[in-house]
Amino acid sequence: MKSIFTFLLLCLSGALVAQSPTNSDVIQQSLEKKSQMMQSSLVKNIEFTNIGPIVMSGRVVDMAVNPDNTTEFYVGYASGGLFYTNNNGTTLTPVLDNAATLNIGDIAVDWQTGTIWVGTGENNSSRSSYAGIGILKSTDKGQTWTNVGLPDTHHIGRILINPNNADEVIIGAIGHLYSPNAERGIFKTTDGGKTWSKTLFIDENTGVIDVAFAPENFNVMYAASWERERKAWDFDGDGENSAIYKSTDAGNSWTKIADKSGFPTGSGVGRIGLAVFNENTVYALHDSQYRRKAKGKKVASYNLSKEEFNKLTSAEVLALRNETLNTYLKEYGFREKFRAEGVKQLLRPGGMKPKELMAFLDDEMAVAFEEPVIGAEVFKTTNGGKTWKKTHTNYLDGIYSSYGYYFGEIRVDLQDENGIYILGVGIIKSKDGGKTFTSISKENVHSDHQALWVNPKKSGHLVEGNDGGLNISYDDGENWIKLNNFPVGQFYYVNVDNEKNYNVYGGLQDNGVWFGPNNASIDKRWKQSGQNPFKSIMGGDGMQVQIDNRNSNIVYTGSQFGSYFRLDLETGSRKYIQPKPAKKAKPYRFNWQTPILLSEHNQDILYLGSNKLHRSLNKGDDWEEISEDLTQGGKKGNVAYGTLTTISESPFQFGLIYTGSDDGIISLTTNGGGSWTKVSDNLPQDLWVSRVIASKFKKERVYATLNGYRYDDFTPYIYMSDDFGKTWKNIGTSIPTSAVNVIKEDSENENILYVGTDNGLYISFDKGTSWQTFSKNLPNVAVHDLVIQPTAKDLIVATHGRSLYKTNVAALQKMTSEVLAKSITLFDVNDIRQNRRWGVSRSPWRTASTPEVVIPFYANSDKKLTIDVYAEDVKINSISVDGTKGYNEAIFDVSFSKNGLKDYKRVNKEAKLKKAGNDAYYLPKGKYTVKIGDEKSTFEVK
Repeated sequence: MKSIFTFLLLCLSGALVAQSPTNSDVIQQSLEKKSQMMQSSLVKNIEFTNIGPIVMSGRVVDMAVNPDNTTEFYVGYASGGLFYTNNNGTTLTPVLDNAATLNIGDIAVDWQTGTIWVGTGENNSSRSSYAGIGILKSTDKGQTWTNVGLPDTHHIGRILINPNNADEVIIGAIGHLYSPNAERGIFKTTDGGKTWSKTLFIDENTGVIDVAFAPENFNVMYAASWERERKAWDFDGDGENSAIYKSTDAGNSWTKIADKSGFPTGSGVGRIGLAVFNENTVYALHDSQYRRKAKGKKVASYNLSKEEFNKLTSAEVLALRNETLNTYLKEYGFREKFRAEGVKQLLRPGGMKPKELMAFLDDEMAVAFEEPVIGAEVFKTTNGGKTWKKTHTNYLDGIYSSYGYYFGEIRVDLQDENGIYILGVGIIKSKDGGKTFTSISKENVHSDHQALWVNPKKSGHLVEGNDGGLNISYDDGENWIKLNNFPVGQFYYVNVDNEKNYNVYGGLQDNGVWFGPNNASIDKRWKQSGQNPFKSIMGGDGMQVQIDNRNSNIVYTGSQFGSYFRLDLETGSRKYIQPKPAKKAKPYRFNWQTPILLSEHNQDILYLGSNKLHRSLNKGDDWEEISEDLTQGGKKGNVAYGTLTTISESPFQFGLIYTGSDDGIISLTTNGGGSWTKVSDNLPQDLWVSRVIASKFKKERVYATLNGYRYDDFTPYIYMSDDFGKTWKNIGTSIPTSAVNVIKEDSENENILYVGTDNGLYISFDKGTSWQTFSKNLPNVAVHDLVIQPTAKDLIVATHGRSLYKTNVAALQKMTSEVLAKSITLFDVNDIRQNRRWGVSRSPWRTASTPEVVIPFYANSDKKLTIDVYAEDVKINSISVDGTKGYNEAIFDVSFSKNGLKDYKRVNKEAKLKKAGNDAYYLPKGKYTVKIGDEKSTFEVK
């Protein structure tokens, strides 16, 4: 009896506890399911348009350049896919959009055969380093892709191709980011990926981040292992298993060479990058997590020691430049939780003393940081790894700070043994073998450098990638060309205002907050005028945006960890509005993407979430706590945790508010914070609450999405409640496996829901009972946020890798259950304004301008249809179309058919019709009727 009870208890626990990594077989099956759903989707014909912007870019992780034609290369973006150019980056063409993922760790190309290898899953191990699905291969320049294995590696560090045998390939795999697994280390194939052998495995927490071979001898290779463990609340990027290995038989076997060689060993060894000049000469870039030795009171990087900081008065700290204070926080490892603006808030009059603040920071980080970490250091061997020697005597301050795990790339000029390049926050070079360095970061080059190609045949020619895109230099970094030519921004958030030609606002990873008109062109015309339609309004990592609906010049936005401002875009003024705790109270915890919300009931009222919910009744000038801690209380670690992630207030009642936290708590107040109820006990526990949404159609209804990404659990957790969260219904079971970031109700049809996942967008017409893929012209990219502009009826999609997309959903909003049951439904046809340039070409070398009217309709099965257009009772044109089950669009060019023209003239003898330059006769001003069978709709040529 006891065993039966235990079994039942375990089953019950399993229903509520998630946190198990998703099996790679499940992921593969889900990708196949999604592919099938795309073919049958009811909305497969609704096309998305990318609306940019391109003035900023996204994170580059690798590039592969043709050494015999350097204007031809591929560039891989972390979560934006693979692009090809044969004109030196003047244009970039996406070539991975038909693959199952856009997440990239490394790329390699065999230029003789044109074969492309893509290691999916970013290798930087950041909070938004998305997992991959193994190794993808294309033999037709990206037209088609084949998954050739290693699906459970998740993150790929490096790919090497034998220049003399394109079927012989080496893979360095880091493995899972948030959980241990066995499919990591070094893998080798000699048959082009048909079979793989694991030739180096250390343990389930240690993978291989870098592999490099001697340019003159593929048999001689060096590899860097990396022991790392990331949790939602902590990142440990070093360990005894981080080391350097060597192979002399083309990667078939490996020998650890770091021990007793002069290269660092032990628990403080972090990420290692390699650059091989020849068989014996190798540079290694090490992210040392060992502490610096105390050398008096001053530390060169910031001219301030911890001992001195403790002795400062609050006024003296407040007087420090933000840049100085941020540098100090970075060096001591606090960057992941605290920035200058927030620290200064804690030290304002009535707040903490500097010594009290440091004690709190030490307690929060679970480590007493007496000295900063060593950070970046360069070692060199000239005897094949038998001995290593550090190349410099000084610290390389400002290159890594405390987050070297995000970088780790070093390159050597194959024309010059002493010419090396180090990538970090900035990019530096040395021409004396690493003894001294100079910066080659320039004013038009973004920070946080991830990838570099050094021309092996021409010194000084560099192609470089960073968090802000792609750059090329021909003078060794003295000057750079910036190549932001395609929308690959990593958006966290999107919002819109209510202007007639409405604006779109969004926050991006490491690229600030921007806004611009929704219909802005994303071409290069702005480079002629010098005025890009999108404008920057905030730096750092751009976060959430709220716009006052009474005056769209008043905008609330900010950067990471709750560093928010109220902006007046008309005057250019800004005010810092982050809440600060009461005197002697414990500082608040703020999420990386701190949630804010303007009350729909009163636009002077602003909510902001730390670990508590704060309310301002005067636009952020003053704050009050309206809750206790609404999380599980946080955890020891170097990443802020136990924080609120989402806020939603019911449009039916002021003060009926839901919050969600990063540790799985959903809370409800019905009285403006007077009392709170936890409503998530019946949901899977401890997961990140990515959204909670109070319904606009029913007061008792609420939606919630949970995200298991930080446990490598990619199950789509989507729930609905019709009783204020007392009971929940799982409505995500039919969505292919992918972590969920956002759910959105339609603005008019209560049965329509939209869901954004880490692998695309879905729509439901029955409140989540069934789901359709929503993906025409929208690749398999992470969707982080959604917003509907209610007047224009446009859906804006914020992707984390391909910027913003837009589509109109007016017709979809009319797809009720009654419509879906009918054989044919014809939706509203938009009017069109007549233009004298219809059928006219601007020059002899351009095609004529032709008008288009979109005729939207729904068919309940695949069928051939005839669409007739009438001017009163005269049929003036007919269109034959192949309708498919679901939503369809037919394009009418607003012209008469030959017979239609004759019939129209016979009835309208006084009509004056003129042949256009392309020999077409276009409809005159007037009202027209479109018919499909018994269905009809009208439109007007104005």
